[in-house]
Order: sequence, then C-alpha cells, then structure tokens
Amino acid sequence: MIPELPALVYAAGLVFARLGSILMLLPGFGEPSIPVRIRLAFALLLCLIMGPIIAPSLPPMPAQPLVMTGIVMSEVITGLMIGAVARIFMSTAAVAGQVIGMQSGLAMAQSLDPSQGQQGALIATFLNLTFLLVLLTTNTHHMLLQMALNSYQVFEPGGMPSMTDAAEWALTAFIDAFRIGVQLASPLILYGLLFYLALGILSRLMPQAQIFFIAMPSNIMVGLIILTIALGAMSAVWLERMQRFAMEMT
Repeated sequence: MIPELPALVYAAGLVFARLGSILMLLPGFGEPSIPVRIRLAFALLLCLIMGPIIAPSLPPMPAQPLVMTGIVMSEVITGLMIGAVARIFMSTAAVAGQVIGMQSGLAMAQSLDPSQGQQGALIATFLNLTFLLVLLTTNTHHMLLQMALNSYQVFEPGGMPSMTDAAEWALTAFIDAFRIGVQLASPLILYGLLFYLALGILSRLMPQAQIFFIAMPSNIMVGLIILTIALGAMSAVWLERMQRFAMEMT
C-alpha cells in the first residue's frame, strides 16, 4: 500500500486542482459572501465524491517533479477558464441592472452586491440575487456540477488547453452576456426613450417649470412597475442561457 500512496496523492491533487478552480468561480458555489472554509470543505467533499469517477482518465504520475508541476498548473488553468466563463454570465445582471437603473432614475442608488463583492447599482444587486435564487431553485447548479465532471471529456486531463480557443470562447461568452443584458433591459430602454421624449416636449411647452424634478417620482414608480412585470421573463431568458452553457460540456 505504501508504494501506491504517492500515486493516490498525485491523483487527488489533480482532481482538486481542476474542480477546486472551477468551484472558486462557479455561480452559486464561488460567491464571495460564502465563507472560504465552507467553500473549501465543499470542494474537498466534491473531489472525494467525483475522484473515483475521474481517476481512470487521469494521466500516470510522471517521474520528474517539473513535469508534474506543469500538469497540475494545466489543470488549474483549465478549471479557472471554465469557472471564469460561467462567471461571465453572472455579469448579465450587472449590465441589465445598470441600464435599468439609468432609465428609471435609480442609477445612483448603490448597495453592496454579494456576488461581486463590491458596491453596485441597486437594481443590479437585486437582479444578481434573483438570478442566483432561480439558479438554485431550478436545480441548475446540479447541471453546473455535471458540467464540471464532463469537462474531463472535453479537455483532456494533463493537457494545456489552446489559448486561442479559450480566448475565443471567453469573447463569445462576454458578447452573449452583454447582448442578453441589453435584451433584458429592453422594456426599460423603450420606456426611457418614450418618457424622456415626452419630458423634452413638455419642457418646450412649459420652459419655466422644472419638469424633470416633477416627473422623477413617476419615472421611478413606472420603471419599477415595468421591472416587476418583466422580471419573470428576464429570469427565464438568463436561466435558459446558463443551462445551455452547462449543456455545452456534454
């Protein structure tokens, strides 16, 4: 049993290098608001569960330490790449929330965004928390864990992923996230165009009146009503794209 111990440690380290890197950034699991010890304990438990499934596909332990270090680093890079692309789709809420905030007059209302770990627009924080809730209640996080397991079939263990393909994948995800964010905010964009057009006409008809300050409460109220009506469709569109991303690994 003693000669097998280094091989077991090597295999466990490879599994933890990729899965731990993925979980560090994966939506729902790698949130900054979750204590580090809990995230680390969950990563170790997940590696313990998935390790026997992944072990047959792992490369044999090399004799040279430098080669072993290179294999471990390649697994870390692969895990970070997968987790970062998944995290990019969470920025959809930030894009949509910022646009909605500007159209509804709440762009300057700031609050702590737990998923970003910093101050953000109030609407963006609300959408982030809503999307995370939808992610967990629809069991889409199970699909993300399955995606992490299937990544060993897409990206060969021990091999360095192509940086060109990784950059193209990340760029495509960024474009999709920005496009979906604007699409989610499209009802408020249309409303904002009509509202500010009407304000411009009224300011020409009544130049002495402070139209903007008079109409601002109505702008906020109507904007929140439209957001309430469209929130279900927003969540469904974002969830469909996240599920499609998870299925790309199958």
